[in-house]
Amino acid sequence: MAKAKEKEQQKEALQELKPSKTVVETTTSEERQPKKDKFGRSYATGRRKNASARVWIKHGTGKMTVNGREIGKYFARPTYLMLIDQPFEATKTKGHFDVFSTVKGGGLSGQAGAIRHGISKALDLFDPTLHKTLRQGGYLTRDSRVVERKKYGHKKARRSFQFSKR
Repeated sequence: MAKAKEKEQQKEALQELKPSKTVVETTTSEERQPKKDKFGRSYATGRRKNASARVWIKHGTGKMTVNGREIGKYFARPTYLMLIDQPFEATKTKGHFDVFSTVKGGGLSGQAGAIRHGISKALDLFDPTLHKTLRQGGYLTRDSRVVERKKYGHKKARRSFQFSKR
């Protein structure tokens, strides 16, 4: 009998030690507030490879400028333009926002990816209800792949010099 009573007391003591089930408050897109400056713009920084883009978006007609030039003249290839438009197409907001961006470093491909990343982050700040769509599309995640460094004794990062037996 004494052992049974001890076991019951141990169970009660263990239940007191266990954390009670409390409701943990999390911030959802409904609770998050849009972040805009006094001009009604949202700002974000996007990065890809060695390129870094500063992006401002605001309500407008869909006009896009990169480093003070029209986007069609800055990025001549249609694949880069398609890449930049992806966040707008995913959120069904194409033509609703004006985009002003400055980009530095890298090549055109990296710069287009950096602008896409910046647009996605700025859209998320402008309208937090779009967060789930942008996250599921993978637009808010920075692509961390960069060029591998050259190693000594090699022609490039992995390419060796041609071997000659004689």
